[in-house]
Amino acid sequence: MTRFKSSNQGFTLIELMITIGIIGILAAVAIPSYQNYTRRAHFSEVVLATSPYKIGVNECYQNLGTLTGCNAGTNNIPAAITSATGAVASTAVTNGVITVTPVAQNGILATDTYILTPTVTNNTLIWASSGGGVTAGYAQ
Repeated sequence: MTRFKSSNQGFTLIELMITIGIIGILAAVAIPSYQNYTRRAHFSEVVLATSPYKIGVNECYQNLGTLTGCNAGTNNIPAAITSATGAVASTAVTNGVITVTPVAQNGILATDTYILTPTVTNNTLIWASSGGGVTAGYAQ
């Protein structure tokens, strides 16, 4: 009497194909989310670049009582950035409105600007953000 020993040799082809299909679906969902996450992380440097200008515009408004004349390089507002520094290609401040243009890198385009517009409410500045970076979802 001959005994046949049955032993598993590994996974079947269909099991491997199903596993590869599942990994492919997960990758298709995860990669775009990760790319958007990294763009938002890089864009945070652009948002952070507005901090000294916001302080300067606040001081200018408190001193002058108006936003007219609150421009880069005047009235305690830092000078505009004209050559690329890190992720920031340039900054501009005109009558209190701060505009930051990013360097085109890491999936961020030069058109993904970040604009802060101050509005006076009860003698306090309220900042509203806009621009291509806000539209793209990199900042709020």
